[in-house]
Amino acid sequence: MVSPFELSLLGELRNLKEENLFRERFLLPKKGLKVLCSNNYLNLSNHPRVKERAIEAVKRFGTSSSASQLVSGYTDLHRELEEFLSSLKGCESCLTFGSGYLANVGTISALFGKGDAVFSDRLNHASIIDGVRLSKADRFIYPHRDLETLEDLLREHRNRYRRCGIVTDSVFSMDGDIAPLPRLVELAQRYGCALLVDDAHATGVLGFSSLEYFGIPPKGDIVQIGTFSKALGSYGAYVCGSEIVIQYLVNRARSLIFSTSLPPPAVGAAIGALEVLKDNPDLIGELQRRSKTVKGWLKGFDLSHSEDITPIVPIVLGDERLTLEVRDRLLQKGFFVQAIRYPTVERGKARLRLTVTLEHPLEVYEDFVETLRGILRV
Repeated sequence: MVSPFELSLLGELRNLKEENLFRERFLLPKKGLKVLCSNNYLNLSNHPRVKERAIEAVKRFGTSSSASQLVSGYTDLHRELEEFLSSLKGCESCLTFGSGYLANVGTISALFGKGDAVFSDRLNHASIIDGVRLSKADRFIYPHRDLETLEDLLREHRNRYRRCGIVTDSVFSMDGDIAPLPRLVELAQRYGCALLVDDAHATGVLGFSSLEYFGIPPKGDIVQIGTFSKALGSYGAYVCGSEIVIQYLVNRARSLIFSTSLPPPAVGAAIGALEVLKDNPDLIGELQRRSKTVKGWLKGFDLSHSEDITPIVPIVLGDERLTLEVRDRLLQKGFFVQAIRYPTVERGKARLRLTVTLEHPLEVYEDFVETLRGILRV
């Protein structure tokens, strides 16, 4: 018998289905299916050295760290990863988190609170949005990459607050465009703000960091956040910055303090991925070249703001029902590209989120584009 509580949930689920916004999980992989929407940009999750590092970590430390970092879950393996990443990014210190979501929520809510202000790009990731909400700081949302409006907001409001932060994705996960970081650094310095940059989709795509890509040196008021779960082929996240910032987060970031630390195999895999990338920086160039090629094949489609060198290819179809139908037709043809709908993107901006990776040869993407054009008759 269905309880009244469940009945209320069923009503909302029915509404989602009627609006073509119902979500379900896909069991992957299926034999012969080409998955073209993963974030495994450099295919490092399948690299022998990355796998070997993960196996070595299990043999040495077991499958779990079994405690938070402040209890007994901080090992020399975790320290090795932090120091290696700090050296690659040119930062003083680094801290690992259980996921990108935990990193953003924990960092933003620790650094800012009542009496502070956070200025956030409208298309920032949900984890940033939730981190700003949890911080209880006053929030100001500026239109996507609209720095004139951002400066107007800073000019009007900055002096009313103790601490101020500007937070942005560097590569936006649903549109594949790049934040104007040089100008954001300039605004942050002019108005006495910290700048928080989420490199989740930039690490291993633009370089070791988006700051490196733009030639911006790390500074004490710039906090770099990112993940190991995308181009680096592992799991978990990091925050890199000054020693003072990292010490503060160790003492104040609740999602770090009250979470079990990263399991050893994930840490080992992340170290292995960074080693591979350090020894083979040309992987990034190859990914960028492939991304340009695939986007060239898709001329005539609405690719939103996506920039040529990023591997995120938003094929905007607009209508939710149409997007689902095209996704399902592609599945029948052996291609899996997920339909992205509201609330992940705005209503009327439903899309297929194609990603270019080094896992598949370019011929696979060429076949996909031809199949897509056949389905849409364009």
